Amino acid sequence: MPQAETIAVAMSGGVDSSAVAALLRAEGHAVVGLTLQLWNQRRLAGHDGMPEAVRGRCCSIDDVYDARAVAEHLGIPYYLVNQEARFEAEVVRPFVDEYLAGRTPIPCTLCNNHLKFDALLTTARQIGADRIATGHYARNRWDAERGRWILSRPEDKTKDQTYFLFGLTQEQLSRTLFPLGEMQKAAVRQMAAEAGLALAQKPDSQEICFIPGGNYSAFIAAYLDEKGEAMPDSAGELVMAGGEVLGRHDGIHGFTVGQRKGLGGSLAVAANSGPKYVLAIHPDSHRVVVGADEELLTRELRADRLNWIAIESLAPSGELRVQIKIRHRHEPVWATLSLAGEDRVRAVFDEPQRAITPGQAAVFYDGDEVVGGGWIV
Repeated sequence: MPQAETIAVAMSGGVDSSAVAALLRAEGHAVVGLTLQLWNQRRLAGHDGMPEAVRGRCCSIDDVYDARAVAEHLGIPYYLVNQEARFEAEVVRPFVDEYLAGRTPIPCTLCNNHLKFDALLTTARQIGADRIATGHYARNRWDAERGRWILSRPEDKTKDQTYFLFGLTQEQLSRTLFPLGEMQKAAVRQMAAEAGLALAQKPDSQEICFIPGGNYSAFIAAYLDEKGEAMPDSAGELVMAGGEVLGRHDGIHGFTVGQRKGLGGSLAVAANSGPKYVLAIHPDSHRVVVGADEELLTRELRADRLNWIAIESLAPSGELRVQIKIRHRHEPVWATLSLAGEDRVRAVFDEPQRAITPGQAAVFYDGDEVVGGGWIV
C-alpha cells in the first residue's frame, strides 16, 4: 500500500472523480473533496436564444449536489471553492473575445491551463494537502534521466484527456495524481458501484459548462447584452477562395473553419458546384471564405503560447519529429516541428490535414508521451 498522505480530490460530481476519491480513501489516504464553483447556472437562463433549464451539465448545481453526496457517503471533508469571478475573467471572457475575433477557442483547455489546477493546488496547500488528484484519464511520472515530469496518454485511449492538459507546468505535474490513468472506463464504473456510489452509471457530460445546447452565438449575444455591451459589427461578405462574392453574413462570430451548416441561402449561386465549407475567417476585412471540402486540406500550421513538458524547449536550429493532435477527437499524425519565431513553432505534416482551426490547440506527442503543445494561429 502506498504511504498514506493527505490528498485533495477535485470532485466534479461525475463518476470518474468520485471513483478517485473512493479509491484513495480505500488505500488509507486522508482524502479531502474540493469542488470549484465556476459559473452561476441560472445566469443568462431564459435570455434571448438561451434555454430556461440549465441542468445536467458539467459543473452544474446538480454536480455540486452529487459531489457533496459522495463526500458524505465516503465520510470525507468537503469544500466548495468559489472561483466564479476568476473563471469569467480567465475563461468566459477570453472565449467570447476569441469568437468575436474569428477564432474557435477551447474553454475546457483554458480552464485547465489557467485556472483549475492552479486554484486546486492553492487550496490544497491551504488545507494541508500534499497533492491533488483528479479524474482525468492521463498518466504522469518522474523521469530521473531527463529530470522532468512526463505526461502520457492513458491506458484507455478512448477516454484520453491529455489534449486538454498540455499546458500543465512541471510544478503542477509534480503535485498531481491521475489514478485512473491505468484503468478502463468500464472498470472505473465497476469500482464506483462496488464502493456504493449511487452515481456509478451517471452519464458523462458532453457540453461546455456555461453554454447549454452548444449555441455559441446565442451565448455570446446574451453575455454581451447582460454586460451592456453592443455586439461588434463584423458583418461582411461570403466569398469563394478566388474572390467571387456569394453573399453577405451577419457576423464572423457565427462561423468556424470546417463549418458546413448555417452558411445561408446566399450560397445557392454555387450549389451546382457541390457543398461548401468555411475555409478561412478574416477578422480585419470581415470576409468569410468558403469552398469545397478538399480545399480544407493543408500541410502546415503555426502555433504560439507554447508549453513544453517532455523537453525543456525546442532547439533554435533543430527539427523535431512528433505526432500532432489538432482537435480532441483527432488521431495524432506525423509532422516535423521547427521554431518560427519567439514562442512560436511551424509544423509541416507528412499528409494534409482537414480544417486546421485557429484558436484550437495543437498538442505534440512522442508515442504516448506529451512533448508539449501550443495554440494554432
